[in-house]
Amino acid sequence: MTRREIREHLFRMLFRKEFHEPSELNEQVEFYFETLEDASEVELEYIESRFKNITDKLGEIDVMLSEATSGWKLNRMGKVDLNIMRLATYEIKFDEEIPTKVAINEAVELAKKYGGESSASFVNGVLAKVV
Repeated sequence: MTRREIREHLFRMLFRKEFHEPSELNEQVEFYFETLEDASEVELEYIESRFKNITDKLGEIDVMLSEATSGWKLNRMGKVDLNIMRLATYEIKFDEEIPTKVAINEAVELAKKYGGESSASFVNGVLAKVV
């Protein structure tokens, strides 16, 4: 599995989190993993570990995004854009393995694929402020 595929799975898991109670999170992760037929045990463990790391930092990430998006409340943003930016902000601020430019570029690509017409430019602009 490529880093791009892993990143996409993480985005999908973060997006799914928006629609379930925190008490259901572990069950939702397990359910999501059941849909990944081609993933090895090592890949699933890696994805689960990264997902936990991201969710553990969500409070800090949301503060950074709030500061970078003056005039926008996070609960008013599109869930796709918000979760793409959460993932990218984690990579930019907390993951030393991923260069900032790569994190931003990958976020823009996810926004083009999953977001609306203006998602890519919105995500790019917010992440530039985060950096």
